[in-house]
Amino acid sequence: MRCPFCGNDDTQVKDSRPTEDNTAIRRRRQCTNCAGRFTTFERIQLRELSVIKSNGQRVPFEREKMARSMQIALRKRPVEPDRIDHIVTGIVRRLESLGETEIPSTVIGEMVMEALSGLDQVAYVRFASVYRNFGEKKDFEEFIGGLADERD
Repeated sequence: MRCPFCGNDDTQVKDSRPTEDNTAIRRRRQCTNCAGRFTTFERIQLRELSVIKSNGQRVPFEREKMARSMQIALRKRPVEPDRIDHIVTGIVRRLESLGETEIPSTVIGEMVMEALSGLDQVAYVRFASVYRNFGEKKDFEEFIGGLADERD
């Protein structure tokens, strides 16, 4: 593991333990060159996933990118960060269990929308507005109207 302070490739693990939800291993490391200490997290990855974007481009799946998009939608909402991480882990497990290594971005987007709809309606609308590329006021009205119809 490369030291984030000096770039040295030689670091030592000083402590390892599972995270609270047992989905990762937390490791405290120390650089043998500058003595800087830092923490890394190791997660189980069942298979390498690629995302097929709408333009046909294939890119590696990034868990952090999906988590970041959810955090943006949930900004200033009363949702704990641990809850977001738990949901992201669940979505990643679902993607890995599909049995495919290449997953269309639409599948990922729909899974995120489904998770947000059950978590926070404001975040759901925020995410949908970007994901579905709302351009006008009527796009919001139609979407919100659809939500109202679902509840009736």
